[in-house]
Amino acid sequence: MVRGMADYGGEGIMLAGAGRALLLQLANPAVGRGVEEHSNFEGRPVNRLKGTLTYVYAIVYGTDEQVKEVRRRVNRAHVPVRRPDNADSPGYSAYDPELQLWVVATLYDTARTILEMIYGAPDDDTADAMYQDYARLGTALQVPEGMWPEDRAAFGRYWDQQVATLQAGPAGIRVAHGLLYPKHTALWYRAIIPPARFLTAGLLPERLRQDFGLPWNERRERRFSSTMRLLSATYPKLPRQVRHGLKDYLLAELDKDIQRNRRDIQRNRKDGRPAKRQGVSA
Repeated sequence: MVRGMADYGGEGIMLAGAGRALLLQLANPAVGRGVEEHSNFEGRPVNRLKGTLTYVYAIVYGTDEQVKEVRRRVNRAHVPVRRPDNADSPGYSAYDPELQLWVVATLYDTARTILEMIYGAPDDDTADAMYQDYARLGTALQVPEGMWPEDRAAFGRYWDQQVATLQAGPAGIRVAHGLLYPKHTALWYRAIIPPARFLTAGLLPERLRQDFGLPWNERRERRFSSTMRLLSATYPKLPRQVRHGLKDYLLAELDKDIQRNRRDIQRNRKDGRPAKRQGVSA
């Protein structure tokens, strides 16, 4: 049976690759500068992660109303993320389709990497279906349909070209350090960071480990391989409601926000006041 993103997109194990995807994004200097100057990743990492996951889950599993809401949130968050070229560095814009394509590409390649480690390589039909499904994450925003590489082979060429040119700049390194070595976040979050940092390092190309100052050696490599073998033996045996629990929770929270927004809009219309919307930025 051919499976696509609807079968795999809600798997909680995807969180194991969250750090990899983010550091790959930050290794693009324009993304790194934009995040440092306009985002609050270091101060609110959980909220930012929830926003990204809610967007992905809504695009894949959500109703038309949920999709409309997450697109509104992301577009609103992207409005101020821009800077013109200057003498010191080139400018950037969160609406740049090339940068958005790179962000979606990191999400796809990370999901593919994690799923293959946990479930093994899929058959070609399943891999093709999942690849085409991921195009929706970009085209739901500003990535033109024609920009998404037409097949997995074309994506592989695009990916290799991009990774070969990546070099984390000072801004991206500072943001990554704040995320990987947090000081002002909840204790529970700081407790889970060491294993998350270890998985992130294991999933990154060696050159980017060096850029971001993540130590690695043969002992860590053996430990990483053992960890992934253990996860591949145990995770698929968990009940689906456990594996997809985070997806179900975040979509339920999104519905609550939509309902609150609707009530607030109706109330403010009666009172003659401007409407205010709830929601976590993506």
